[in-house]
Amino acid sequence: MKKAIFFLLAITVLNSCSSRKKANNSTFMKGFFSYYNTLFNSKDALETELKNRDKSHKDNFYEPFIPLLTYDEQPLGTEIQQSNMFGNDAPGVPGRPTTPPGGNFTGQGGQKGATILEISEAKALKTIEKYSVMKSGVEKNKAIFDANILLAQARIYKGKPLEALDGLNYIFSNMPKDKRIPLARIYQGLAYSKMEDYHRAGEVFAELKNDKIKKDYQKLLTVYYSEMLLHAGKKEAAVDELEDAFAINKNRKLRSRIAFLRGQILASLGKNEEARESFVSAYKYANDFEFEVKSQIEIAKTFNGKNDDYEGARAYLEKISKKGTYASRKNEFYYAQGLMANKADKKEEAKEFFAKSLKEKVSDPQIRGLNYYEIGKAYFDDSDYLSAGAYYDSALAVMTYQPSKVLLEEQSKNIKQVTKNYYLVKKNDSILALTKMSDQEKTAYFTKLIDGIKAKEAKEELERQRAERKKGFDTGDYSANSIFASNTGGFQDFGGGNKGGFYFANSSTVARGESTFKQIWGNRTLSDNWRTSARGSSLEDLKNEAMGIASAPDPRRLEPSFYIEKIPTKAEDILALKKARDTASLGLGRMYDAYFSDIKLATKTLYDLVDNKPVEEVELPALYQIFVMNYEKNPPAAERAKQKILTDYPYTSYAEFVKNPKNNNFNTSAPEVEKAYADAFDLYVKEKYEESKQLIESSLQKYPKDALVPKFTLLNAFNTGKTAGKEIMILQLEQIALNYAKTPEGIKAKEMLKYLKSDLTIEQTDEQGNAISNVPKPQEIPQATPVSGGPGRPSNDDDIKMEEERIRKLEESASSIAPTATPEQQTRKK
Repeated sequence: MKKAIFFLLAITVLNSCSSRKKANNSTFMKGFFSYYNTLFNSKDALETELKNRDKSHKDNFYEPFIPLLTYDEQPLGTEIQQSNMFGNDAPGVPGRPTTPPGGNFTGQGGQKGATILEISEAKALKTIEKYSVMKSGVEKNKAIFDANILLAQARIYKGKPLEALDGLNYIFSNMPKDKRIPLARIYQGLAYSKMEDYHRAGEVFAELKNDKIKKDYQKLLTVYYSEMLLHAGKKEAAVDELEDAFAINKNRKLRSRIAFLRGQILASLGKNEEARESFVSAYKYANDFEFEVKSQIEIAKTFNGKNDDYEGARAYLEKISKKGTYASRKNEFYYAQGLMANKADKKEEAKEFFAKSLKEKVSDPQIRGLNYYEIGKAYFDDSDYLSAGAYYDSALAVMTYQPSKVLLEEQSKNIKQVTKNYYLVKKNDSILALTKMSDQEKTAYFTKLIDGIKAKEAKEELERQRAERKKGFDTGDYSANSIFASNTGGFQDFGGGNKGGFYFANSSTVARGESTFKQIWGNRTLSDNWRTSARGSSLEDLKNEAMGIASAPDPRRLEPSFYIEKIPTKAEDILALKKARDTASLGLGRMYDAYFSDIKLATKTLYDLVDNKPVEEVELPALYQIFVMNYEKNPPAAERAKQKILTDYPYTSYAEFVKNPKNNNFNTSAPEVEKAYADAFDLYVKEKYEESKQLIESSLQKYPKDALVPKFTLLNAFNTGKTAGKEIMILQLEQIALNYAKTPEGIKAKEMLKYLKSDLTIEQTDEQGNAISNVPKPQEIPQATPVSGGPGRPSNDDDIKMEEERIRKLEESASSIAPTATPEQQTRKK
C-alpha cells in the first residue's frame, strides 16, 4: 500500500513540475482536470437542483394530466440526466438552496446571488472554454460532451430551450462520431418540445425510435416522446408511446406515473374501460400513499352506471376506506362513492355520500370544494338555483385548484343573476295574485298563512326547550361546593360576582352570553362554517330574503290586516309590478339559454310570459327569442311564435327575419335608412314636399323590406296632403291602414281617417250655384315614430336600455319636425 501511494505521489510531483505548455497540450490531462475540477462542480450543482425539486414536488391531480418525471432518479440515459416535460420549478425543502422560477438563488439567510442552475451553467461553460481539445476540427476531450449536455440541461431547466440548442449543436458539429450522440439528439428533441416546435421534435424522436439505441436511452426517449405527443394534441399516439414506456421502464414509481397519465388520457378520450385498467396498474405500482388514494378516486370516475356492478364497487371502496391509514382519507373515498352513485343514477344516495364526506376530517381542500360543487350541481339540475349558488360559494371558499375556481366563479355569477330575476318574478306573481282577490279571500288566505306561522313557531319553541333540557344545565349556584370554588385559575365568572364560579352553572351569565351572541351573529344553526357573512341561518332564510320576507319576526305578524294593508291598490303601482315582472321574465328566459343552454326551460318561461299578455316591447322580443332558439332543432316549438309574429307584427324586422331566418344579409334598419328618413322629414319641414316625396320613393325602391317602410309611407301621405289635397291623402291613408294594420303607423292612419272622413261632406249649393258653408271638424295628423326593436336587438338588459334610449331620442327628433296642417286647413279650423 505504501509503494502504491508513493508511486502516485511521484507522478503528481512530476506532473506539477512539468511545463504548463505540455500540460495544456495533453488530451488525457485535460480530460482528467476537466472532470475533477469544473465539470464535477457543474454536475454537483445540477444534481442538487434536481434533488431539491424532487423533494419539493407535489402532484396536482386536478390538472388534466400529471408530469411523468419528478427528478427522483438520476441514471435515465446517463448518471446526470433527468428532466421534466412540464418544467416545474417548485420551491425546495426548508434549509436547502432552491431555484425559484425566474428568481435568484436564496440560501438560509435569504441572501441573493447566482441560482444553482446558473452555477451549473457557468461551470459547464468554463469546462468547455478551458479544457477543450480541438484537433483537425474534432473535439478530442470526451468530457466536453458531458459538459455540453450539462449546459443544455441547465438551460432547459431554466426555461431557455433555444440557448440549450447551442451546446447540443457544438456536439453535432465537433463530436459527430461520439457514441453518445443519441443522448444529445434526445435533448435536442426535448428543447424543440419546450419551444412548442412539435413538428421538429416529432421528427427527431421518430428518427431515434427507428434507430437502434441503448436501452437506457430508450427509457428516456419514450418518456419525452409520449409527453411531446400529448402536448401536440396527438392523444392516441401518446397512449401507444406510454404503453412502450411502461414496458421498458422497470422503475416502480415511474411505471405508476406512466400508468396514471395513460389512464388520464384514455379517460379524456372517453375510453373508460381501458382507463380503469391503467389506473389499476397505477395503484398497483404506486409507492406513495397519496398516489394510491388518488388512483382509487380515478378508478371510481371511470365507473359505468349501466354495465358495472355498483353495489360491488361501493362495497369495495367502503372496505378499503376502513383499512389502516386509508381511514384518514374517508372523506375522499366518500367523494368517490358519491361520483359512482351519480353515474348509477342514484341522486339522493350520491348527495348523502357527498354530505358524509363534508363531515369527515379534511385531507384535501380541493376534494371538500368538489363535494360542495356536486351537491350544488344536484340543486342546479333541479332548477333550485339559489341553493346551487349557496353551495357553489362554499366550494369557491375552499377550492385550491385555480382553473376550477375560475370556471365556477363565472357559473356562480350567472346563477346569481338568474336567481335575482327568478325570485323577482315569483314575488311579483304572488303580489299580483293577491291584488285580484276579494277582501274575504285575502283574509282567508292570510289566516291560513298565520296558522302555519303559529305551528312553525310552536315547533321551534318545543325543539328549543328540548335542547335546553338536553344540555343538563341546572339553575342552582354550585359555586360554593364546586371544586373550582377556591381555584382562582378556573373558569372566569362572567356574572360579575367577586368569587370564581363555573360559567354555565349560572343562568344569568348564560342568558347574557346568548343575548350578546345573537346581537353579534344573529340566529345561527349549529353547522359547518357558521361564521359566514350572510345573516340567514339556512337556505330557507335566503329564499325568504329573495322573496322580500323579513327574517325578524314582526309583532303584528299574526294579524291578517298586517299583510293586507301592504297589498298595492293603485292601478299605476300594479302596472309597474306587472311590467317589472314581465321584463324580469324576459331576461330569465334569455339567461336560461345563454348561461345554461337550457332551451326547453327557456322556451317554457318565455311562452308563459307571452300567455301572460305583456306589453309589446316585451312580447315581441320574447317571441323572437323563442323562434331563434327553436327554429332549427325544434320547429314545432318555433312555429307558434312565428305565426304570432306574422299575425300581430307583420311589418316589423322580426317578421322579415322569421320569414327567412337563414338570410345572412338581413339586418335591422341600417344607419343610412334612418338618415334618409330624417332627411325626408327635414325636407317636409322646409316645405320642399316634392323633393321629400322623391327621396321617399327612391328609399322605398332601395329598401323595400326595411322596418321603416311604414313610416316612409305615412310621411309620403303627409306630402300628398300638402300637394294633391285631402282626398288623395285619404286614399293613401286607407292603403296604409290596410297594409300596415298592426303597426303604430297603421293605427295612427286609422285615427286620422276618422277625422278626415268626417270632414268630407257633400257640398250643398243654392239655385245660383253658391256654396252653402260647412263647418268641418278640425283634423289632427299624428306624428310618426320609428319602429322599435328588431332581430338585432341586444339581448342583455343594459344594451336594451341603451337601444330604448336611442329610439326615444329618434322619436323626439321626429316629434320636433312632425307634419303640420296646411294653411287652408288652418283657416277652415279657425
